[in-house]
Amino acid sequence: MIREAAAKGASLITLPEVVNICQRRGTLAKAAARLEQEDPSLAAYRALSKELGVWILIGSLALRLGDDERLGNRSFLISSDGKVVARYDKIHMFDVNLADGSTFRESETYRPGDGTSAADTPWGTLGLTICYDVRFPYLYRALAQAGAGIITVPSAFTRRTGEAHWHVLLRSRAIETGTFIVAPAQCGDHEDGRKSYGHSLIVDPWGKVLADGGEEIGIVYGDIDLSKIDEARSMIPSLLHDKPI
Repeated sequence: MIREAAAKGASLITLPEVVNICQRRGTLAKAAARLEQEDPSLAAYRALSKELGVWILIGSLALRLGDDERLGNRSFLISSDGKVVARYDKIHMFDVNLADGSTFRESETYRPGDGTSAADTPWGTLGLTICYDVRFPYLYRALAQAGAGIITVPSAFTRRTGEAHWHVLLRSRAIETGTFIVAPAQCGDHEDGRKSYGHSLIVDPWGKVLADGGEEIGIVYGDIDLSKIDEARSMIPSLLHDKPI
């Protein structure tokens, strides 16, 4: 699919959350995970990026973290020469109890990160976040105020929470910050019964949905007009209007 997207002209290709391991159960995921320098998928994506001459946002990889029993949920931005230009460890852990009886305790398997991440790209500064982070607006505001004009949100949203909140959360983050939000997402029914919402989105700085991938596996294409960032921020310069409370 990356090759197909590159052949059709995509220059920045983004992937969903956790694209190296499908096991949801912590014991199975931990057994399959590798250290960053040993992970075969990271090496493969870097080689592919260099071969095709495209930037790739690896939504995230589940990785071992030395002696820590928990894994890291780490996003990577790969430049067109195959170099890692940014890493980001997911900060906010999905520890929730849903009305349908579903319980998630991400913190039992993953260790949260403790810092933001952004990088210079041919399209300006790009900020990295992951999935559940989208419910914490201060992270997106901090990235935008640090210069990010594009923020990625690779995800594996549950179908229940996605139907209720996905579009409105992503559009809100775009509107609040005047940034493009690019959110590649897992979709479909998983082996353990979990259902992912899909609907990979590209949202412009005014909150308009430019592309929606729906619920089927596939590639979502979108053209980004970077002038829309300054246009939105000049009309509503809310990033300059913070007040101490």
